[in-house]
Amino acid sequence: MYIHKEGHKMLTIVGAIILVIYAAMIFTVQQWNFFHFLFITILLVFWCLLLYFFRIPRRVFTEDETRYISPADGSVCAIEEVYEKEYLNCDCLQVSIFMNGTDVHVNRYPVSGKIDYVKYHKGNYFVASYPKSSVLNEHSSIGMTLDNGQRILIRQVAGVMARRIVCYAHEGETVRQNQEMGFIKFGSRIDLFLPIGTALCVDLQDVVRNGVTPLAEVPIPPKNNDKQ
Repeated sequence: MYIHKEGHKMLTIVGAIILVIYAAMIFTVQQWNFFHFLFITILLVFWCLLLYFFRIPRRVFTEDETRYISPADGSVCAIEEVYEKEYLNCDCLQVSIFMNGTDVHVNRYPVSGKIDYVKYHKGNYFVASYPKSSVLNEHSSIGMTLDNGQRILIRQVAGVMARRIVCYAHEGETVRQNQEMGFIKFGSRIDLFLPIGTALCVDLQDVVRNGVTPLAEVPIPPKNNDKQ
């Protein structure tokens, strides 16, 4: 296990503040009582919770270009057919993954391909499991084209506690399956918009792990049998 780079600055600042408070108490409090020890304990527990939140466990990734691999840790909170009007402009199968505060919050690309579209949207901070949070909440949209020519959209959605979405995607770059796509801080959701008819490997409420759990089969595009 290691600590994600997005947590280094915050952990350092919070740790420094705790040390300053502790040093000030050492020099100003002549006789410590239960409440002084409790206060310091609460600060240390808070720092340890931050450390736990930014953890990245070492995993053996699932490398399989015939399947979409989960881009996030969490539980499947929605599976439905929707019309995606931002990038794909067609009916899609939406698979959503809700990440609570104890899940690993790094996001990874579910499949290899080329990034065609990246856009950040300001918004609200409703509970990420709320169905309309996908479009009402602050979110980043990433459109990509697979090697077989099919297109998908990935959406990072902020939650009620999340206040920063980090997206590493850049238009025109080629990415590989399980490569880091971004990070969402403190509770969030990932929406994946796939072609209609995609065969799923998961169901509602299933627990998934980023880079490990297959979500769905990558459809094989129909061949053009027209004669020349």
